[in-house]
Amino acid sequence: MRYFIAVAEEKHFGRAAERLHMAQPPLSQQIKQLEEQLGTQLLVRNTRKVDLTAAGELLLARARLLLAEVEKLEQDVRLVGQGASGVLRVAFSGTATYRLMPTIVQAARRNMPGLRLSVQGEMLTPEMEIALEEQRVDVAVLRPPIRSNQLSLKFLEKDELVVALPEDHELASRGLLDLADLAEEPFITYRMNSAVSNISTEACQRAGFSPHIVQETQETSTLLSFVASGMGVALVPTARQMFALQGIVFRQLRDAPEVDLAVAWKTGSETALLTKFLDLFEAPTPTEGTPA
Repeated sequence: MRYFIAVAEEKHFGRAAERLHMAQPPLSQQIKQLEEQLGTQLLVRNTRKVDLTAAGELLLARARLLLAEVEKLEQDVRLVGQGASGVLRVAFSGTATYRLMPTIVQAARRNMPGLRLSVQGEMLTPEMEIALEEQRVDVAVLRPPIRSNQLSLKFLEKDELVVALPEDHELASRGLLDLADLAEEPFITYRMNSAVSNISTEACQRAGFSPHIVQETQETSTLLSFVASGMGVALVPTARQMFALQGIVFRQLRDAPEVDLAVAWKTGSETALLTKFLDLFEAPTPTEGTPA
């Protein structure tokens, strides 16, 4: 696979051989054996360059994923061999990254000494679903609803969306707002098809308007930075101020849409290690004044 990726990326056997620090004839032989093993042509060769067939394009995409997973597996095995009780890969949605992740990491250190956590933050629900299905992540704290029937969920809490405004916005001087007050505003949103984006759009439509979206982003920190710059307003899942970010204020909504927070894992993957880790989510204790 490494040989094939090198040739596919370099589109030249000579340059691929140099990259791999090997001679060209054995590299050519390895690729030929791979094609014979798979029973299909992967590369179209000519005197100047190499092109991929449709089968080769598919193999290149999958091979990159496989090698990345193999490298991660090597790291995890090495950690356990060095004395770790186990390794879990955990992903968190945007706001949960800032509020729940520190609580869970601290609880794991207290209750599961020796456990090594590989943590990814600021992820959106659709990509966490795929990562769980492909077993690139063991646990994900995400925002339902989800589309996958391969995952199990444990609901943690329910949040209300609030509106984030530039501090000099005319609505910032008011207390409670209605969604309809935002009908003419430019919106900063999470990427389309994320759970919060879908819930926000549906809520705005029930309030009588479709949000005018001027910017999409994945990270909550980036989204709020855009708001602080005056680019637009945003709906975020928190009932209290999330960041002490200069240039931004949060206001509650009378008709605030609700969003759930849940922990998810792939059904059938419940090892003793995973089960014990999931028990840490039974009673999260957020610090007063931090975001939900």
